[in-house]
Amino acid sequence: MLINGIAASVAGVVSNQLVAKVHTFTSPFILSGVLLVASWFMIGKLWTENYGAQDASTGVGKWDILQLGRLRQAVDIVRRDPALLVLGLRQTCFEGSMYIFVFLWVPSMQEASLPGAQLPLGYIFSAFMVSMMIGSVVYTSVVSHSLPRSDAPLVLHAKLASLNCLVASLALACSFSTSLPQSRFWSFCLFEACVGVYYPVQGMLKGSMISNDHRATLAALFRVPLNIFVTGIMLTGISENRQVVFSACSLVLAFSSLMTTFVIVPRTVAMSESPALPRPA
Repeated sequence: MLINGIAASVAGVVSNQLVAKVHTFTSPFILSGVLLVASWFMIGKLWTENYGAQDASTGVGKWDILQLGRLRQAVDIVRRDPALLVLGLRQTCFEGSMYIFVFLWVPSMQEASLPGAQLPLGYIFSAFMVSMMIGSVVYTSVVSHSLPRSDAPLVLHAKLASLNCLVASLALACSFSTSLPQSRFWSFCLFEACVGVYYPVQGMLKGSMISNDHRATLAALFRVPLNIFVTGIMLTGISENRQVVFSACSLVLAFSSLMTTFVIVPRTVAMSESPALPRPA
């Protein structure tokens, strides 16, 4: 996360300088295309294909190209365990809000700025990436200083997950409740800091609550409602209804925080008190 954040921050600065030099907003996209082509050549040269494991006991073999057998197993697992359902709901709410934020932060900042003002979008993006790195550092600091004298690691991460969704919800609520560009900018920075906390926390929860055999399949299953959520919001015309969209994202994040508190936290407490308790999947 730290290396990705540094690379993204540098990319934002380079993009802003490139736009200032050539006076066109398409130049960063052209440069990114060149980098993507270079990455394609490097991946093709250095990486080997991972075909996955074949599970003879479940009848899922190499000819199941669409992995429908594993998806059916994943649906059965989630249907039997409400904690996994809430874990997927949390992913849908948070990542969906994050993807929608990607589409809306530029017009939102332009709306709050002075008429005719040209915002340094590359520098603003770099500030968001720095905020995400700060969130990751805060997560590491909280975990390292709290574990020796507080909850079990899994319980602590469940509580952090709930608090993180709540703070992200408040950040988005503050962003659309003010018309000051400075206040909106710092609200967005706070939301990006929550993104930096989200990924390690969610990774810990999924790694502890989902068995290795079904982790990849459940991750793919969780992305189905995520894609539906983002696509549905975008079809409503997000650019013209920014305040409504941000309000909806804030509400679903608050709902995710409540569900995490009342479902996932008790489950992690039970798992921590009974180490022999099997994983739900």
